[in-house]
Amino acid sequence: MAEHESLEFGKADFVLLDNVSLEEFMANLKHRFEKGRIYTYIGEVVVSVNPYRAMNIYGRDTIEQYKGRELYERPPHLFAIADAAYKAMKRRNKDTCIVISGESGAGKTEASKYIMQYIAAITNPNQRAEVERVKNMLLKSNCVLEAFGNAKTNRNDNSSRFGKYMDINFDFKGDPIGGHINNYLLEKSRVIFQQEGERSFHSFYQLLRGGPESLLRSLHIQKDPTVYNYIKVGGHIKVSCINDGADFKAVADAMKVIGFTGDEIQTVYKILATILHLGNLTFGVDGDITLIENSKVVSVIGDLLSTKEDNVEKALLYRTVATGRDVIDKQHTVQEASYGRDALAKAMYERLFCWIVGRINDIIEVKNYDARVHGKNTVIGVLDIYGFEIFQNNSFEQFCINYCNEKLQQLFIQLVLKQEQEEYQREGIPWKHIDYFNNQIIVDLVEQQHKGIFSVLDEACMNVGKVTDEVFLQGLNGKLAKHAHYTSRKLSPTDKSLEFDRDFRIKHYAGDVVYSVVGFIDKNKDTLFQDFKRLLYNSSNPVLKGMWPEGKLSITEVTKRPLTAATLFKNSMISLVENLACKEPYYVRCIKPNDVKSPLLFEQERCRHQVEYLGLLENVRVRRAGFAYRQTYPRFLQRYKMISEFTWPNHDLPSDKDAVRRLLQGCGFDHDVAYGKTKVFIRTPRTLFSLEEQRAEMVQRIVLFLQKVWRGTIARMRYRRMRAALVILRAYRRYKVKSYIREVNRRFKNVGSMKDYGRHVKWPTPPKVLLKQTGQHLTVCACLVASFWNTHIALQVRAKVASLEALKGQRADLGLQRAWEGNYLKRDSPETASSFTLVSSELQRKDKFMRVLFSCNVRKINRFHKAEDRAVLITDRHLYKMDPLKQYKPMKSIPLYNVTGVSVSPGKDQLVVFHTKDSRDLVVCLQGMVPSTESRIGELVGTLLSHFKRLFLPPARLSVACLFILNSFFMHQSS
Repeated sequence: MAEHESLEFGKADFVLLDNVSLEEFMANLKHRFEKGRIYTYIGEVVVSVNPYRAMNIYGRDTIEQYKGRELYERPPHLFAIADAAYKAMKRRNKDTCIVISGESGAGKTEASKYIMQYIAAITNPNQRAEVERVKNMLLKSNCVLEAFGNAKTNRNDNSSRFGKYMDINFDFKGDPIGGHINNYLLEKSRVIFQQEGERSFHSFYQLLRGGPESLLRSLHIQKDPTVYNYIKVGGHIKVSCINDGADFKAVADAMKVIGFTGDEIQTVYKILATILHLGNLTFGVDGDITLIENSKVVSVIGDLLSTKEDNVEKALLYRTVATGRDVIDKQHTVQEASYGRDALAKAMYERLFCWIVGRINDIIEVKNYDARVHGKNTVIGVLDIYGFEIFQNNSFEQFCINYCNEKLQQLFIQLVLKQEQEEYQREGIPWKHIDYFNNQIIVDLVEQQHKGIFSVLDEACMNVGKVTDEVFLQGLNGKLAKHAHYTSRKLSPTDKSLEFDRDFRIKHYAGDVVYSVVGFIDKNKDTLFQDFKRLLYNSSNPVLKGMWPEGKLSITEVTKRPLTAATLFKNSMISLVENLACKEPYYVRCIKPNDVKSPLLFEQERCRHQVEYLGLLENVRVRRAGFAYRQTYPRFLQRYKMISEFTWPNHDLPSDKDAVRRLLQGCGFDHDVAYGKTKVFIRTPRTLFSLEEQRAEMVQRIVLFLQKVWRGTIARMRYRRMRAALVILRAYRRYKVKSYIREVNRRFKNVGSMKDYGRHVKWPTPPKVLLKQTGQHLTVCACLVASFWNTHIALQVRAKVASLEALKGQRADLGLQRAWEGNYLKRDSPETASSFTLVSSELQRKDKFMRVLFSCNVRKINRFHKAEDRAVLITDRHLYKMDPLKQYKPMKSIPLYNVTGVSVSPGKDQLVVFHTKDSRDLVVCLQGMVPSTESRIGELVGTLLSHFKRLFLPPARLSVACLFILNSFFMHQSS
């Protein structure tokens, strides 16, 4: 089963259909097409429906999804087949091939390009320059061959008018090292004639519409295709998806990359231009003499072919004939001259195309490869060949094309049947005979010696005298009158769909096709007068000369009769089939959904016909012969082992086969399976779907379990990393603090014996890790120590040290950075300062206090939770509560010996509670500070503590005390 595709998209493999019938097959195919799923499997065959739109399923991300995966691990795709062929080649050292078939317009050429793109993307991981060069040339060769071998037809804007088989050679590491291309039956008649709505080969239009002006002038041609008789039918056609100008540049660049020289490319353009000029040649008669009416064109042709004008004219008007020892020039009639002109045009284009293929082969072929040194050279072949064709007028080319498809269909059925039968025999499973249409009878009808159509055609061509197509048809009627798959009007007089002396019908595997014998004899003879061959061989252009080596023979030299076109094609097909038969085949069967190139339309009858003649239903029946699904035991276990407690997470049974048997028995499917030597075979798709449903249910539970375990693991890893970082941070900070304290102790060790008590000693720079927390305190200490001889400063220092001891770590701002004035009522309220001074003097006289410790405006909260503005004055004897609105009249006096403690809040509110012995605590909040953000809690607490301690130390002792307090503070901060 293909993963990640639910049943809403239909069955990803036709083998899994509930009932194998044409109706169900078509319904599933249509459903998947409408859901945007253009690929479907039949076992290991990919059925591809042309989407007629760009799809984002061929990018680098998609390539990575299929790289190295098994065929059924991902949804159906061309990349899966390409990867399977590549793995078989690399792992098992087997030559493989990918056969792409289908009718014109079904997407065969695009499929071959995507396969080439995939193989190029997954190879050469080490980016070896030589391998990259070979890959680039293989990809670029497609561009060149499409330009010279493809054309716009009524069915397809980029139809391959030739067959192509490309072998890609790989070294033992699986990297491409070269390749070889075989081409089959170029439709050269398209050079001189196209049906209405069609074009000639792309190369002509690319040259005219994309070539620079200077090039066109040198070739004596102009941009308008309608000027030239051979291509004017297609010159009127505008195709939106074809940009001839851009394609011309792309092809020219590709030829340079591949290795074509400048002279070779120029010769290609000259040949194309010559063919265009040949089409404009016209012949007339002057008495008994045949003349060329537009002789200026002959001069142009002579210039382009690098030969004399007289020789060109003679070759066009005369034929040299040897009679015994005599050689005479026989003049052509107008009809013969026209035939010779057209034959020359077709032959030149065909020879050019074959030369381009040969030139590419010369460049990309494997060179200096020794299997004994480099290992075995393996091959992947890609066959992109014309599909079965039924036109309104079917001639010799269509007959050959359909014969080719008969051969390939025969090979397909034989190999599929053979593979199935061999697999059953290997696994020890009984083989069930399958009935299918064997088209060997049609192949014999065409190619059988002495009796086949090709043999009758060759015999007719060898007859002496004037041989006509009607004579050939009479020969067919005589030899094939009793053949069940052949008929003509003579054999079926009542069949009015056939014309007398013109048509015959063959019952192909894909359907009945009526062929017209008109042109069969000429096309089979493929006559090109020897005069033209000598003309081109004697050209002074070495590239052109090399294309026509047979031109060196003189007219008197007796040469063997050349093989006919039919015989050559038959031999090439037999060789191709033999080549494919010795490789492990993979198939892509292309289907054209409609004739109007719509991405939305699925024409039922149109597709049904293709499904029938491609033999897809027979393929499904062969694949379903007894068992719809098979898989190796290890891979089956890997996918379904979570279903059974005996196999999850790992089994302890003697073998994987026993484990699979135990699993299926536990699910109740033992009656629907067979056990081979290395694979398990499942008879019906329902069993497989049931297994998939159970697996999907278990996977959800497993995923949740894995998520839980993984998240726990991630959390523990994150915690360990954080803890380790914190331990390291703490150790580092502790080290920096200790180092700093040691340095401070060293510098201030002997300050007691110094005259200025260490005033000149410079404090060391705090480490950055502590600078933010302690820099301000160290600066204060440094200032204090430097100016300690001032008694007022000494009092401040004692107060600040006391405050720091009491409140360190409790409040953010202790006010250590500023000077502590103590008596703030004079500064904060200058307008009432005189009143306060009088009151404080009177109190000093009355209570005999020595100094004011602290004063400040406050807001008092009474026991009724009412707030009132008051002032607090603290002396060395009493604590006074005053009313600032009544000229600081004392309202309450508390002796300091009655104050048992002070409580402050850790916030910014500056709340203070004075605890007394009689439990009549005074609760106030400092206010009215200037500036308003100034914090005085630290000063209040420190001043009271230093007063109560009655501590007086000499400056040197004080420095040591400061350092001791700072050391304790640093250690607290670092921890």
